[in-house]
Amino acid sequence: MQVGDTGREIHSVLLTTDVTTDVVNEAIILGCDLIISHHPLLFHGLKQVCGQTPQARVVEMAIKHDIAIYSAHTNLDSVVGGINTRLAEIIGLDDVRLLTESGLGAIGRLPKPMNYLDFIGTIRTKLNSTYVRYTRPAKEKVQTVALCGGAGAEFIDEAIDQGADVYLTADCKYHEFQDVEGRIGLIDIDHWYSERHAREIFRDILAPLCIPCIISKQDKTPIQLWQEQKN
Repeated sequence: MQVGDTGREIHSVLLTTDVTTDVVNEAIILGCDLIISHHPLLFHGLKQVCGQTPQARVVEMAIKHDIAIYSAHTNLDSVVGGINTRLAEIIGLDDVRLLTESGLGAIGRLPKPMNYLDFIGTIRTKLNSTYVRYTRPAKEKVQTVALCGGAGAEFIDEAIDQGADVYLTADCKYHEFQDVEGRIGLIDIDHWYSERHAREIFRDILAPLCIPCIISKQDKTPIQLWQEQKN
């Protein structure tokens, strides 16, 4: 719980990946009492709440309109049925299990081997990411796939140790691509697209409470790609 009164009665909920001013405005218009997000609004402590940063503006808006904000993040990352196992289901993996002892990441198998570039095309289609970056794989046919929604480059070696042909994550650095080339097919996608299904997970969790839950239409990746305008 990041903003609001834990004892307050809730009548409707807005579900989002990130909490932005656009999302809070949407909650105000829709009359939602609670925003549930995957990414925490406050990673670091605020020294001032006077509208000078996006986070401070969101806190101000939420308090003024009596909107509570709750963020899940690691609790949803490191659990069966959470971010990573749901991502594996979306991709179409079988025999899915957690990748690490801490519960982060997932690993599973495609129903049958695929050409690596065809698999990348499948990822692009199913996740609709704004971009897909990748390295040369160890082999052209892939079947065992490891993944971690969000920034999960720290688990690349774990994926290799467990025999994965491919590792899918986000926010990889240049040298991380360089270090694994030819050892495993490293696929990097937009962070937001790798975790946006958190909203559907929240909706499923809350369904037994019979409280209106709305998936935000203002929740979107902050990353835009330059495209030259055609005359």
